[in-house]
Amino acid sequence: MFSQAEENYLKNIYSLHSEVNKSVNTNLLATKMNTKPSSVTDMLKKLAVKDLVDYKKYQGVSLTDKGEIIALKVIRKHRLWEYFLVEKLHYNWEEVHEIAEQLEHIKSESLTNNLDSFLHFPKFDPHGDPIPDKNGRIPINNAICLLDLKVGNLGILNSVKDSSKSFLNYLNKKNIALGDRIKIIDMEEFDNSIHIETRTHHMVLSKDVAKNLYLKHFK
Repeated sequence: MFSQAEENYLKNIYSLHSEVNKSVNTNLLATKMNTKPSSVTDMLKKLAVKDLVDYKKYQGVSLTDKGEIIALKVIRKHRLWEYFLVEKLHYNWEEVHEIAEQLEHIKSESLTNNLDSFLHFPKFDPHGDPIPDKNGRIPINNAICLLDLKVGNLGILNSVKDSSKSFLNYLNKKNIALGDRIKIIDMEEFDNSIHIETRTHHMVLSKDVAKNLYLKHFK
């Protein structure tokens, strides 16, 4: 059994490692966890004693196989609960993250497995993030970042990298949702903003927005 704090550390180390593909810098982890670097160091030492992380001072931290198993279990629960809240209780996608942060620490594996079965084993959560199965296998998402497409390309919005409430509220205001067809009309060389067209309207997206949108590119 592990504490909520320990599970949160393992989950965030996994997330950051997926982004940088190398050992996670402790200052970066402190920023992610919204805490002091000294507090991070103390926790990493505890996790290392439990063989959940490989940690060496000044060299960053990575998960052991044991730590990764725990992290994936937490992530699985989080994303299944998000899916349940949206699909069955009709929450909006910007509302579910904080609730799932609480539900992800429920210990019962049978509940998680029954929830997965009840939902018919979804592969992706409401933000397009892959849901690990009970064996830790992660579905492959071959979506392409909007910034990497070219003028004239067409695709379906498949996932969002930033699932913060503020970003999702922004997309709501712009009437952008998963499953929308998006066509790249033009790209501005000056600031890398992108002109797009959906089935209903035309708009310009900043680079900061575009870098968080991923499409299944089909043309």
